[in-house]
Amino acid sequence: MAPCGSTVALFSVFSAVFAVCAWCFVADGGVTCPGVWLAAAAGILWMSWRRLRDAAPLRDAAAAERRVCVLVLGDIGRSPRMQYHALSLSRHGYQVTFVGFSDSKPHQDVLKEEKIRIVGISEVKGLRAGPKLLTYVTKTMVQAVQLLHVLLSMELQTHILMQNPPGLPGIAVAWLVCVLRGSTFIIDWHNYGYTIMALSLGASHPLVRLAKWYEHLFGPLAFHSLCVTNAMKDDLQKNWGVEATTLYDRPASIFRETPLDLQHQLFLKMADTQPQFRAPGSDCRKTEATAFTVRKPGDGGVTLRSDRPALLISSTSWTEDEDFSILLDSLQEYEGFIRGGAPLPSLVCVITGKGPQKEHYKKLIASLRLERVKICTPWLEAEDYPLLLGSADLGVCLHKSSSGLDLPMKVVDMFGCCLPVCAIHFHCLQELVEPEVNGLIFRDSAELAQQLKSLLSEFPSSDGRLGVFRRNLRASRGQRWDDNWDQNVLPLLAAPR
Repeated sequence: MAPCGSTVALFSVFSAVFAVCAWCFVADGGVTCPGVWLAAAAGILWMSWRRLRDAAPLRDAAAAERRVCVLVLGDIGRSPRMQYHALSLSRHGYQVTFVGFSDSKPHQDVLKEEKIRIVGISEVKGLRAGPKLLTYVTKTMVQAVQLLHVLLSMELQTHILMQNPPGLPGIAVAWLVCVLRGSTFIIDWHNYGYTIMALSLGASHPLVRLAKWYEHLFGPLAFHSLCVTNAMKDDLQKNWGVEATTLYDRPASIFRETPLDLQHQLFLKMADTQPQFRAPGSDCRKTEATAFTVRKPGDGGVTLRSDRPALLISSTSWTEDEDFSILLDSLQEYEGFIRGGAPLPSLVCVITGKGPQKEHYKKLIASLRLERVKICTPWLEAEDYPLLLGSADLGVCLHKSSSGLDLPMKVVDMFGCCLPVCAIHFHCLQELVEPEVNGLIFRDSAELAQQLKSLLSEFPSSDGRLGVFRRNLRASRGQRWDDNWDQNVLPLLAAPR
């Protein structure tokens, strides 16, 4: 365990080297200073030798206890793939220290697992005034000091498994800790951080160029790498020199079709806060009825209402890589189809999630004049989200990858619930969505509106295209997360260094 003073001193040396290198990059358009790198290498090697010499007994103890740190510089509760990693590790006897922001509650399975210990860190906001570059740099440096202190203060870990993005400053800090303590560093590439930054700042912005340089510099230093698509695996190898293992997102066992009785209980619960779920013209608590279901007074059985609306669901982090105006425009067109006489059902659209652009879109939704289409934007507990997916009639995905190389996990979860999907087109999406088999791919709001019209034209009958897609999903259930993880990740943990 490193004292706080040595932690700060160690980071001061490292951050000074990094800052000089970054300045050389920004000033010279990508040409770093050989002298700086020579000094950096010498300093790090010297510190590494001292730390590794002193930490040998601790490494033996860590190996015996099989300890792994799962790290995400984001909200743990909104990082499902990393939660799955933690659960898989604990299932194989590893003691897991799960480090990340604790803004929302993780899934109950994570909270109840005795082998998983959550260590919350706070998100640094940076300076409230001053140039944007200075604000970002100070935020990054303070976050790095906090993270370095946390990682060096915990018990020695045999592995650090980190999500990227976000990777700045986490990749450099985690790599440095692994060097100093003899741990094995693994990066799970979900996307590229610099491409996400470019959505709001532009590809030529100095911060984006610095972030790209940073990922290219530190990303290849991981001992193992995982990624989410074969397209990303090829790009990492070709352009980054990184040999990665593709670990496709697979649905966890909690994602499945929801039994009718559980649907009814969920709809009753949601009706307390979301009027769109209440039975028309009645008190759903007294009559045990919702907009979708009703409990028979005689035998107590639950049935679906014949006049129920179709239930459409989408989930989002409300960020720049998802343009929800596309969905809103398509819903307005769908309303127009009904007003024009098309025999289509009413629609309840649920958009779940938290994020920076939520208030902006809530104002847009409030300004719409819709009668047959109702929209709500709840935040669901981790236990309720899979139940709602398993109760829905159709899913919509507006995730448009900033790199074109990752796949939306929300679609994976929807498929686990045998829920057909309409997803917006981008490169490599067909690694997941097969048009006319398990869903449809659209490019704009007009095309999505036509797809909604076509798929819901025979609702609630299961004989139409929507029913065919659902039956295809039931028949083609592939690997679940546990088997996929055992096959691709478990061997990496046992591989010799």
